[in-house]
Amino acid sequence: MEELLKVTVNRSNQQVISARDLYDGLNIARRFSLWVSDNFDDFEENADFTTVRKSTVVNNGAKRELQDYALTISMAKELCMMSHSEQGKVYRRYLIELERKWNDPAEIVKRGYAILQDENSRLKIENTQMQPKALFADAVSVSHTSILVGDLAKMIKQNGVDIGARRLFNWLREHHYLISRKGADYNSPTQYSMERELFEIKESTHINSDGVTVTTKTPKVTGKGQQYFINKFLNDQSA
Repeated sequence: MEELLKVTVNRSNQQVISARDLYDGLNIARRFSLWVSDNFDDFEENADFTTVRKSTVVNNGAKRELQDYALTISMAKELCMMSHSEQGKVYRRYLIELERKWNDPAEIVKRGYAILQDENSRLKIENTQMQPKALFADAVSVSHTSILVGDLAKMIKQNGVDIGARRLFNWLREHHYLISRKGADYNSPTQYSMERELFEIKESTHINSDGVTVTTKTPKVTGKGQQYFINKFLNDQSA
C-alpha cells in the first residue's frame, strides 16, 4: 500500500498523523489556521488531538517553527469526510486500511511481544546495575559476627571488585585503617578504626614448641566495618 501519510505512535500507543500533512493531502484551499478553527470544535483536545510543533525549512534555508496537531486516526477519518471531496474519500479509505492492519490480532500480538521484549531488556539492565549493591547489602545484612580481613576480601571480589587478601591488607594500611609500622602492633587496627568500631581484636593463646605461652592478636572486621568497607569499594572505585 502506497504511503499517503506518515503515521507515528504516541505515548499512549495510538497511531497519530500530522494535521498539516492531512491538510496538504486534502488540498484544502483556505489557510491552515482557518481550517483548524472551522473543524476542530467538535473534537476534544488531548483525546482526539494534541498540540505539537513542527519544523520546516524556508527558502533561505532557515528553520521555522509551525503550529501543528497530532490527530488520532478516528479524528482524521472524520476530517476526511467533512472535506466532502474525492481526495477526502481516498484518504479516508487509506486510514481505514491502516486502522484495520493496526487492529489485526497478529499485529496486536506482535506489538505486545515487542513491548515485553523492551521491558525485559530494561529490567535486565536495571538488575545488572543493581546486582552488586543488592549482593553487598544481602551479605552485610546477615553478618552479625566479625570476620577476617581475608574473608572480607573474598566478599568484595565475589561482587566484582578485583582484590585479594594481600592487596586489601595493603590498602587498609595505606589508608590508615591498620598500623603499617613494623613491630608488635603491625596490622593491628589504628585508633581511628577502633573509635569507629570498624575492627575488633581477637586474642588467642597457644603454647609453642618451647613450651612458652604465646598470645596472638588478630584484627577482625565488625559488622559495621563490613558495611563501611563494602560501601567504600562499591561506590568509590578509586579505592
